Amino acid sequence: MGSGVQHALEQLKTTGVRITPQRHAILTYLMEAMNHPTADEIYRALEPKFPSMSVATVYNNLKMFMEAGMVRELTYGDNSSRFDANVSDHYHIICQECGKIEDFSYPSLHEVELEAEKATGFKVNGLRMELYGICGCCSNKQH
Repeated sequence: MGSGVQHALEQLKTTGVRITPQRHAILTYLMEAMNHPTADEIYRALEPKFPSMSVATVYNNLKMFMEAGMVRELTYGDNSSRFDANVSDHYHIICQECGKIEDFSYPSLHEVELEAEKATGFKVNGLRMELYGICGCCSNKQH
């Protein structure tokens, strides 16, 4: 198990949140899944281990993680929210065929934020950038 998960759980404990095995499993799954899963996908992945867990349990815990600032909700065109445990500033590239989302970072985009602040007088607090295309798997299928 990654130290990121341990650190996140310690953080939660300090806010008085009880760490149940289910919460532990949901957070671990999210931090290890690089595919920005939906609540449904998380539920299906963990259900064999936690037969008493419901989709509502997963949603409620995700909401709690979001309130604690540990998980980010991504809403995209397909109406299903996906969840991302990487809350650092980064961008997403999305496959228009299969809906796969990948992270990427590009530090010089920080300059765009500074330019925006200069041009508008706004104070930038966050950003969301999405690129769209066809992933390698899907483009191979098309040939």
